[in-house]
Amino acid sequence: MSTAPRTFDRAAELRAEPDVVERLRAEPDTRVVVVRDRRLRVQDGVVRRVAPAEVGAAEWALLGRDADGAALLLASAPSETDSIDAAPQERWLGLREAGDLDPFEAEIFVTAIAVAGWLSDVRHCAACGDRLELRNGGWSRHCPGCGADHFPRTDPAVIVAVESADGEKLLLGANARWRGTMYSCFAGFVEAGESMEDTVHRELAEEADVRLRELRYISSQPWPYPRSLMVGFRAVAADERAVGDGEEIIDVRWLTRAEIGTALAGEGPVGLPGRSSIARQMIEQWYEERPA
Repeated sequence: MSTAPRTFDRAAELRAEPDVVERLRAEPDTRVVVVRDRRLRVQDGVVRRVAPAEVGAAEWALLGRDADGAALLLASAPSETDSIDAAPQERWLGLREAGDLDPFEAEIFVTAIAVAGWLSDVRHCAACGDRLELRNGGWSRHCPGCGADHFPRTDPAVIVAVESADGEKLLLGANARWRGTMYSCFAGFVEAGESMEDTVHRELAEEADVRLRELRYISSQPWPYPRSLMVGFRAVAADERAVGDGEEIIDVRWLTRAEIGTALAGEGPVGLPGRSSIARQMIEQWYEERPA
């Protein structure tokens, strides 16, 4: 008999409780996930939890409930702190290095990074410049000056795996930031007034001069760099014409299934994205399929 996967309980009903974070910090069973410089401690594939008393200076928020129901808090710590130094067997990891986490731990990981980033970046009102007050267990800020409320923001972005009409080749591009060391799926942010499908077509036309057909949704992934949601699509190219724009995309390549296989094994001919990324997952999914 199959069982449903664990899902992270964000305990949203507790956010409206006044001083809920302070109350939970005083309870003996409460656990804390510490974020420093958008990195967390991970040990044996599990996000490290500590007691509230182990954390020094930090900004706090309610994350939710752990798998056993215990309260789970976030502490966004400054870069320089002596109270949370890791033991030698522990590691501070960013999202790109944390590809071996199970879905439950991964959700805690990305949620903590996203909320910690927002706590660090949004301290003053964008409307009047006044200092903001923390509300709703760390999930909103209120401006005492003009009354505006501010919430963590997510920016939608699309990413697309483009295959040839016969299904035997995958088109990947090298972003200028990677200096030709890595090839990946094409991605871009949704602009004002666009649907996600419109964005996919525009990005491929702009970056690789490619026209698409048979566009379909695959999956999505939170990507808090600093606050994105990557929405993945699969598409078929109308033909095999492709050329990089020379600015953002410095090269594009049609890679055969055999070449993708060797690249996934780390043997070239190109480097591929890390295992934690939706781009890698989409490439692996394409490789493991066979055209009908």
